[in-house]
Amino acid sequence: PKANGLLLDLGFSSDQLNTSGRGFSFLEDEPLYMTYSEKSKSVAEIIRELKENDLADVIFKFSGERLSRKIARAIKETGKRKRITSSLELAEVIRGAVGGKYEAGRINPATRTFQALRIFANQELENLERVLTNLENILAVGGRVAIISFHSIEDSLVKDHFKKMVQLKKLTLINKKPIEANMDEVVRNPRSRSAHLRAAIIN
Repeated sequence: PKANGLLLDLGFSSDQLNTSGRGFSFLEDEPLYMTYSEKSKSVAEIIRELKENDLADVIFKFSGERLSRKIARAIKETGKRKRITSSLELAEVIRGAVGGKYEAGRINPATRTFQALRIFANQELENLERVLTNLENILAVGGRVAIISFHSIEDSLVKDHFKKMVQLKKLTLINKKPIEANMDEVVRNPRSRSAHLRAAIIN
């Protein structure tokens, strides 16, 4: 039987960030895996194997990082001298590549690159697309889907797929614009500030 509801929370958990020991955080010195599964290729392997241009493309595609070429060059140049095997080592290479005035100090220089490498290593967008294209097989008529995304790439994927399904009259939007956390929630949970919730009903 098909489900009556589906909730997708696309963010990785605070436990994964803080206590997994798998290199998700650039604030801790951890092995540079950055994968949810031990079977997946680690980010340490990925940055070692990808060519400089391909690495730059990954960083830009999955984060919009404008300095992706400079960062990729620094990673590959460092990799010629020694293997980058920890999250702090990678963060330090990125920081050195972009300089001290990065984004006027608004975000850590490693934030976007870490996001891009995590998304790529775990095939996060491919997995999301797989679910979106199978919504009709997962949910019964009248079933509701709610998706919480945490960056613009994911949100755009959800928005565009919902739009196509609405045009085909297969879906009815519950909220035309994404719901965002209010100030009270952001104060209680700072990580909610980038969350976008989109919801719809299967026709």
